[in-house]
Amino acid sequence: MSTSTIRPASVARHHDEPPAQEADGVRTWVGRGANFIVTVSEVKPGATLARQGQPDEYFVFLPDAGATIHAGDASIEAGAESVTIVPPGDSRVVMKAAGQVVRVFSHQAADLLAVAGNAADYAQPTPEVAPLVPWPTPADGFRLRHYPLVQHTQADSNMRIFRSTNLMVNVMTPRMVARDVRKLSPHSHADFEQGSLAIRGDWVHHMRYPWTPDMNDWREDEAIRVGSPSLTVIPPKVIHTSRNTNDGGAWLLDIFAPPRMDFAGKPGKVANEHDYPLPTAS
Repeated sequence: MSTSTIRPASVARHHDEPPAQEADGVRTWVGRGANFIVTVSEVKPGATLARQGQPDEYFVFLPDAGATIHAGDASIEAGAESVTIVPPGDSRVVMKAAGQVVRVFSHQAADLLAVAGNAADYAQPTPEVAPLVPWPTPADGFRLRHYPLVQHTQADSNMRIFRSTNLMVNVMTPRMVARDVRKLSPHSHADFEQGSLAIRGDWVHHMRYPWTPDMNDWREDEAIRVGSPSLTVIPPKVIHTSRNTNDGGAWLLDIFAPPRMDFAGKPGKVANEHDYPLPTAS
């Protein structure tokens, strides 16, 4: 194996960049991975985030303000600190108060790909990343699915994992003190990226790249320092771990596309596991 097939991490420092889109009380930053797109919007009360002809499901995460979410003829009232999965087709998120909105799409949201702050990092193909093949459709079809986070928080875990047919999002519990450097969790993934979206706090993403027989290909370890909001996309095979360096609140979401079978296949690991069937073994 050559490190020529292992790209460096991709970083979109939204906190240091102008928004990709700005209009009608909405300022939106966009970042991407090979198979997913993440938007972070700062909105005013009454602002609307609309999608027309969206080809597949997407996630809406509301950290701090409620909204009415419409999809076709259906609508729900979504409170702060909630996750909603929105079905394909026309939809809109109408904000009740000022705040932040996070939306996660697959790469089928083609209009957003080109405006991503880190789009240049994906100018070339990414054969090392497993392709996005949608998982089975729910028995009751596509519809709005709403999950208040408080109902899915477990005392023994900092994970709150949700999945759709095409995406998996882990909305971690906020960290109120800097992470203990003696209790980190270095690991790697064989064939999928991890998107780490920081929405609160200051973070360091530590990366260690694999060696090859050719020492000229080796890379030094990285310690990528970012503020919030920011998206850091960690390539396959790279050993990594993240830590917040601040007290007083730090919040991170992890994004995967396609969903992770190692999580989805463990009963009780995914909060909405009963809403979506697993792929059948081939």
